[in-house]
Amino acid sequence: MSLRNIQFSKAELARYNRHIIIPEFGEEAQLKLKAARVLIIGSGGLGSPALLYLTAAGVGTIGIVDFDVVDDSNLQRQVLFDIREIGKPKVEAAKRRLEALNPYVNIVIHNTHINSGNALEIIRDYDVVADGTDNFPTRYLVNDATLLLDKPNVYGSIFQFEGQVSVFNYVNRNGERGPNYRDLYPTPPPPGLVPSCAEGGVLGVLPGIIGSLQALEVIKVITGIGEPLSGRFYTFDALNFESRTFNIKRREDNPVNGKSPTIHELIDYEQFCGMRAVEEKPVKEITARDLYNWQVSGKPFKLIDVREPSEYQIAQIGGELIPLATVADHADLIPSDIDVVIHCKSGARSQKAIHELEDKFGFKNLYNLKGGILAYIDQVQPELTRY
Repeated sequence: MSLRNIQFSKAELARYNRHIIIPEFGEEAQLKLKAARVLIIGSGGLGSPALLYLTAAGVGTIGIVDFDVVDDSNLQRQVLFDIREIGKPKVEAAKRRLEALNPYVNIVIHNTHINSGNALEIIRDYDVVADGTDNFPTRYLVNDATLLLDKPNVYGSIFQFEGQVSVFNYVNRNGERGPNYRDLYPTPPPPGLVPSCAEGGVLGVLPGIIGSLQALEVIKVITGIGEPLSGRFYTFDALNFESRTFNIKRREDNPVNGKSPTIHELIDYEQFCGMRAVEEKPVKEITARDLYNWQVSGKPFKLIDVREPSEYQIAQIGGELIPLATVADHADLIPSDIDVVIHCKSGARSQKAIHELEDKFGFKNLYNLKGGILAYIDQVQPELTRY
């Protein structure tokens, strides 16, 4: 990372004064921040605080990868956004907020879903990657791409009350390379074993804590101050306010950078994580408009809602509440002699419920509400609360 021809204006010197006056940090470390290019993958719960603090700290170029739009349900934890941005692309909303925070930082947006076809091209232009994703295929993708491109990967994850942080593929002052995500988790868990935050929830303040720690580790990696969390895995339990740090080591059988690598290019990560088979198994679907027509026509059918009770209290469309985790235990409540429509918030959990009921009990009369209750609200009943 060259610092040649990089200078601060008087306004920048004033802005970053509290950094520069720290004896162990100083102007040189601040120059390294200005020269750095950092990519944040995901601008949600983890990406929001990481982006805010890295922008405020003066990282010269910050890239953001995200393909989603701002939803009202994001605002419980994604502090980068406000109600004025609902429905707008997250990367564009993030760019507006960050440029208003620090006009001396160059914000580059990638409004796309990162995948094996574009990951190397996107990541190649950056010095450090911070992974704020929430699913296993993307975590393995980011890990492998950073290994193939020799980039450090600052990892974070959250679920309910627990968070994790580490620094992967970091080369220390002695030239020693640290472990990576595959050294910690060589293979992903079975599909459905670990629910996402959308399914299991997360305490809103937790991603603020973990995302800020990611920002801290990014700054340490760039500037060389302190000791990054390379070779160490930090866990935080917000409920009991307990934290632990575990030592992790490189594995010789790591398929990407072990003794005998077998992966030399990016692979199909959905298939690797066991998700493709589930996704490819079709379920019968019904649109929100079709469901409404069934309702007003008097057609005999049963509507099942597999969301959580708290979601049911916000908005419901007449379905019987059977939360996803209890569907198998209440299969006797679901008739097999008439059509049954199963719905959740957006259609993902209801699809899981249908797979479980079909596989375990042989149901053949189940329909998934395409787009879930959100689609029904948008297309049929806009007066309901959209959460």
